[in-house]
Amino acid sequence: MKAAEFNQINRHPGWLEWAQKLQSIAQNGLNYSSNPYDKLRYEEVNRIAAQILSAHTNLSEDQVVEIFDSQAGYATPKVDVRGVVFLNGNILLVKELSDGGWTLPGGWVDVGEPPSRAVEREVFEESGFIVQADKLLAVYDRNLHGHPAHPFHIYKLFFRCIITGGAPADSIETAQASFFPENEIPPLSTGRTTHQQILRFFQHLRNPDEPTDFD
Repeated sequence: MKAAEFNQINRHPGWLEWAQKLQSIAQNGLNYSSNPYDKLRYEEVNRIAAQILSAHTNLSEDQVVEIFDSQAGYATPKVDVRGVVFLNGNILLVKELSDGGWTLPGGWVDVGEPPSRAVEREVFEESGFIVQADKLLAVYDRNLHGHPAHPFHIYKLFFRCIITGGAPADSIETAQASFFPENEIPPLSTGRTTHQQILRFFQHLRNPDEPTDFD
């Protein structure tokens, strides 16, 4: 099961932070410990983190453990990039096939890939537009900006991008790449993009010299 399929039922920042921290402790311990007894203890910590998440979501404990077990190495925040593309004062959004909501095009940064290149790639793959990353608008801690819960800690990087070519096109994950005015934003895929973020980026559009937002 993909982590992106994780859906929140109840919101409680405390339990989410506790589960994420316990999972990272367990992952780091399992990565570095050579003592079999310690490994058993870290596996139990991992299971407790899964129990916390399962109690507040629509996933079973075993499903959460499966997501956790897909991770290896030292636990650090994951990096998600999103392209903020304007045309004639309207913002580019794509429709997510997984949940039917709209979002700024983007996704995970690949290993060995600079964030600016990652967002250019993601925008092209999800919308069909060729863009150039022009400015880093925001670096947000996903836990602090009203997104539904996710099993892992994520940093979200939003880049202003300039269209240099291409045309609207569907992908295996998205469809209907379209531009929307500020007062006509469609229902969003809030796991990826929130309405408050979009409104903030319209402020950046009106005031292009504003500094980068960060948590």
